[in-house]
Amino acid sequence: MLTFIAFALTIAGCVNWLMIGLLQYDFVAGIFGYQGSVFSRLIYIVIGAAAVFLVIKLFVEKGSIHVWGGKKKKIQQMRENYAHSNIEASKEQSRKRESGYHDSEEENDYQASSHPQNQQISLFDEHFDDK
Repeated sequence: MLTFIAFALTIAGCVNWLMIGLLQYDFVAGIFGYQGSVFSRLIYIVIGAAAVFLVIKLFVEKGSIHVWGGKKKKIQQMRENYAHSNIEASKEQSRKRESGYHDSEEENDYQASSHPQNQQISLFDEHFDDK
């Protein structure tokens, strides 16, 4: 919630600077009389502190700011998407299996391993012929 408040204050400050640049009108000074009043200076300080907070948060979170909601919601959503994609992949594999579909690489591997001359025999196999 603090990030959202800081974000809203920073946007308000940006809009104020836009108005100063385009219209030569300072909205904060217009509300409180002039730029040097105590209240105007307090608003400027709060908006500046909010901007500094967002910049620090940007560096701490390595380039991403979660304005609304937290990391927990984002992580939970990523986990759900990952689980959903795994379910879809397993459904696709079972559909291929049921339909008799084989990839050409899988088929070549199957055919190569089914020929006795292509099978490798290890010296450590326990299946020796007793002839």
